[in-house]
Amino acid sequence: MALLDVVLGYDCNLGCTYCTITEEMRVRALPAKAVARELREGRALGLERVSFTGGEPTIRRDLVPLIREARRLGYEDVKVQSNGLLFASKANVDRLVDAGATRLHVSIHSHDEAQYEAIVRRGETYALMVAGITEIARRDDVIAHADVILMRETFRAAPEAIDWLADRGIVRGFLWYVSLTDGNRERIDSLPRIADAIPFMRRAFETAKARDFDLRSLHVPRCLLGEDHIDRAHDPGAERVRVVTPEATFELRDAPLTPGTHVAACKGCSHEAYCPGIRRDYLEVFGDAEIAQARGQRPALAPTRLPVVKT
Repeated sequence: MALLDVVLGYDCNLGCTYCTITEEMRVRALPAKAVARELREGRALGLERVSFTGGEPTIRRDLVPLIREARRLGYEDVKVQSNGLLFASKANVDRLVDAGATRLHVSIHSHDEAQYEAIVRRGETYALMVAGITEIARRDDVIAHADVILMRETFRAAPEAIDWLADRGIVRGFLWYVSLTDGNRERIDSLPRIADAIPFMRRAFETAKARDFDLRSLHVPRCLLGEDHIDRAHDPGAERVRVVTPEATFELRDAPLTPGTHVAACKGCSHEAYCPGIRRDYLEVFGDAEIAQARGQRPALAPTRLPVVKT
């Protein structure tokens, strides 16, 4: 089903080290009337699902009425993408569900307490995140989902993170590759080489299978996942996604976080017609050597930014 992805604003109650949001961006937000207008326009275009994201959408005081308006307009699925801190309160989750939220997503920066608080740069928040995960996982009136962030500090722990989530009742999630855009543009050392991450991603998929956990991958081409895990690749842009931000409205396939780039080695690949390729920021740092090797070809693109050499 086609999706309307609404970035309500960029403000957040965390300050993650890898965040793409700059301090200047944090003051930008969509007024409630503009959101309501976009919701109406989305329905007129035949969009059936809506996602409220940010920044951190749960700090918006008008989130509940916006969810209610989305359901009134006929959106069948209403997602809230969050860091999960405010989900620690049952009353907060009750309000969202009662208004019509059907899906709650939480981004897991790390399942290790010390590492988590170092990444989010807000002390004493780990317990709230865990309580939020536990609250949404135990409920049968909303779909709980977790996004596991793969960055240099965390990718090796991906298999353990899936076990940790499964122990708390979460049974679906994404492996989300960190991006070098906007506020994280210059933090090249946050981006791991896919070849380094793949062994841990494969172990995570195997762990997920053993735990009956539906785990999928974002931003990593199918050729690098390997034949055993090709079906784990997820392309959110395969169906229509209309993105609304405080600055602009556009299709997801045109967004900086969308892979969108095919290299020379992609030509003739059996997945070429539907694989979205790889992100431009990744190619700038590492070039196309990994994809070329996977396809038995010579690299055609050299890195144009200083590559990361430590692992």
